Amino acid sequence: MFKPSAPGQPRRRLIRPPKLPGLSLNKLIPNILTVLALCAGLTSIRFALHGKWEHAVLSIVLAAILDGLDGRVARLLQGTSKFGAELDSLSDFVSFGVAPAMVLYFWTMQGAGGFGWALVLLFAVCCALRLARFNTMLGNADLPPYAYNFFTGIPAPAAAGVVLLPMVASFEFGDSFFARPTVVSVFLLGVAFLMVSTIPTFSFKKVRIPNAWVLPVLLIVGLLAAFLVTEPWLTLVVLGFAYVGLIPVSIRAFRRLKRQAEAVVQAETPVAAPSDSDENATVS
Repeated sequence: MFKPSAPGQPRRRLIRPPKLPGLSLNKLIPNILTVLALCAGLTSIRFALHGKWEHAVLSIVLAAILDGLDGRVARLLQGTSKFGAELDSLSDFVSFGVAPAMVLYFWTMQGAGGFGWALVLLFAVCCALRLARFNTMLGNADLPPYAYNFFTGIPAPAAAGVVLLPMVASFEFGDSFFARPTVVSVFLLGVAFLMVSTIPTFSFKKVRIPNAWVLPVLLIVGLLAAFLVTEPWLTLVVLGFAYVGLIPVSIRAFRRLKRQAEAVVQAETPVAAPSDSDENATVS
């Protein structure tokens, strides 16, 4: 390629740097975040082995934060790939399926014997099934427009947070009640069912904040950050139960959107005019 020069002077050739093989560092940042989330999930199991329960919970929280960042960073940097999607699923299974189950088993479920281990296995298996179903639904063009803001069942990071609520509550209120295997068993069974169910839950991926609500939302985020610093365990308990309370709201919102979409389709469908044979049959 030549660069234009002044009249009477020879054209100068622009020297471009050669294209090097491989991926740029920007393309690897999402995968790096995913690997860090995987390491955080595995580290929570190590903390549980040493009885450091608070550190174990914080490691899973860190894994959830990194998991929420990697997909968004990949879309911003245009670094999405099939390899990254598969790596993300494997990381989610370990960090939010295996790690919470093992942490709860070492904490209290091993006191329930074989029944406790069966519930732990059930939770991990349901997490794997939920992720497998999610992967098969990626890029599914058959989904109706109203369903794109909803998950089918609760996602794996949210499931890990909800199933750990008894342990987090014990940090704030004591473990005389929350550390009982019966209480933890209810959470394991309930969350395992929610993961593999077809219950619609909010995905919050396409939520748009009105201009009038931008400042209040920022204030709420600031207050939430302050409470997480001053009262972390109580704040996490409130957030966990608030998410559970949103599930009935998401079901009602999904059904309302579905009814509206069906009403629009019925209104746009032309009514077939009666044929001559139908009129003759009616007269006879």
